[in-house]
Amino acid sequence: MILPVVAVALLRNDGHILMQRRPEGKQHGGLWEFPGGKVDPGEGAGEAALREMEEELGVGLEAGALMPVSFAHSEPHEGAGRRILLLLYAARVWRGDPVAREGQQFSWVAPDALLDLDMPPLDVPLARDLLRWIAAVAREGK
Repeated sequence: MILPVVAVALLRNDGHILMQRRPEGKQHGGLWEFPGGKVDPGEGAGEAALREMEEELGVGLEAGALMPVSFAHSEPHEGAGRRILLLLYAARVWRGDPVAREGQQFSWVAPDALLDLDMPPLDVPLARDLLRWIAAVAREGK
């Protein structure tokens, strides 16, 4: 079984990226990740990303603001039989200021410090891909 999960890299005008810390007591507790969550049954990935940003951070996004960046997947854990497919989007435009609605800590991280964070295994390749994506967009002048 594949569990689809979405994540969103909110990108401020100064280039900083919003990262949040996973709550202690959960898998990968204390590690930094892109905010997001599971795709509900019958929900599209983009819809889930919009919902998760509202639920977790209180920010409103339009579907057109989501830009697909990359994906990563896990192998099934022994006996678990489920894999995670993590889809990363980026957004430069949203409504409202992020607020930790679920008590999680978050921080705006400079791009050159992103890979210094302790992250869950699937977020690491996504962070690398995001930095390449940001550089490519900058070269294209978008």
